[in-house]
Amino acid sequence: MRPLADIRIIAIEQYGAGPFGTVHLADLGAEVIKIEDPRAGGDVGRYVPPYAQDEDSLFFETFNRNKRSLSLDLSTDAGREVFEKLVAVSDVVYSNLRGDVPAKMRIRYDDLKHLNPRIVCVSLTGFGMTGPRHAEPGYDYILQGLAGWMELTGEPDGPPTKSGLSLVDFSGGFVAAISLLAGVHAARRDGVGMDCDVSLYDTAISLLTYPATWHLNAGFEPVRTHHSAHPSLVPFQVFQAKDGWMVVGCAKEKFWARLATLVGHPEWAADGSPYANFGARRENREELLAALADIFRQRTVDEWLPELYAAAIPCGPINDVGAALTEEHTAARDLIVTTDHPRFGTVQQLASPVRVGDEPPAYRRAPLRNEDFATVTGELLGLDPQAVAVLAEAGAFGSAVDGGVTGDGGADRPRTADPGTEAASR
Repeated sequence: MRPLADIRIIAIEQYGAGPFGTVHLADLGAEVIKIEDPRAGGDVGRYVPPYAQDEDSLFFETFNRNKRSLSLDLSTDAGREVFEKLVAVSDVVYSNLRGDVPAKMRIRYDDLKHLNPRIVCVSLTGFGMTGPRHAEPGYDYILQGLAGWMELTGEPDGPPTKSGLSLVDFSGGFVAAISLLAGVHAARRDGVGMDCDVSLYDTAISLLTYPATWHLNAGFEPVRTHHSAHPSLVPFQVFQAKDGWMVVGCAKEKFWARLATLVGHPEWAADGSPYANFGARRENREELLAALADIFRQRTVDEWLPELYAAAIPCGPINDVGAALTEEHTAARDLIVTTDHPRFGTVQQLASPVRVGDEPPAYRRAPLRNEDFATVTGELLGLDPQAVAVLAEAGAFGSAVDGGVTGDGGADRPRTADPGTEAASR
């Protein structure tokens, strides 16, 4: 049995942050049932270009493997009835919506506890469900600017710079998953569920970590550093070799002593040297880094790295994405997984970094929209065909035209992604 095989999650999720949080739980065996709005064609992630056709996209595959899908119109009384039946037999209601939406949709603990007193309601929103910004839409890009990340990133004389990856979204997903697991643990221990009010804003601010501590306690003003240098440890940055770039870092004095010897200047690490310790190197960083830059430019990356590795000095190449994916260590850690897909044939994607025990996860492609209609309504909820027909007639599952009843994934409804959908819903 997988570690989380006894946890059922109703996921009112879409796009990136929310699905990223639950995909790791699904890989660990949790039953994640995606509730997809048939009026909108389901999760907007199904339509994200450039690798998208009809309701299939490689973006959606990335965040939704090992999950189930049910088309359910929560704006109808019949759809709400089905949702409440699911709440009664589940552990978690999980959502990533705008901060004021969980209350409007009545998916908070106080709205659902009469159905299941142990239900855990995890709301991952842009700004949380309280505070002056709670009703604002939250995008990773906006949060990186608002939380100070972009002001810290890039060259000193360049513009504010966003991370190349949606790190606020992904970190928020991880935080939501941690909150979910803690909530389920407490609910099973105490017999009482709760709300978990998680936000991308809180996540982004918390990740300011020690620069924030330095600022709050010592008035530290963070500044951008040349060549992505560490704010206090010297040397620890990218250096340009004859044919490319590499990272070299001396996070301990022993690494500095080895590097000084390797570059032909053992005296730099000797007592009395202007570069002898962390403080001295930081004070004299401009002179030292200029000297090191001149030395590193004399040889290629492939000439430097073997010697740096041999001396056990922290270092590495600056890979592009392709090189990172073909790294020997990537393969050795089983970080690329394969699933079969009816449109794409074989889909390769990245494994979850969450490791629990020795048993490798089993991977199943992301579901077609409403693919698990029969499983959820029949096997899970025990609804007979007549009851299903009554609910369907009342609009619970959308219409047969969009695949809401037949479970055909709505393949006859090609759409294009609406970049505003996630913001509007958060």
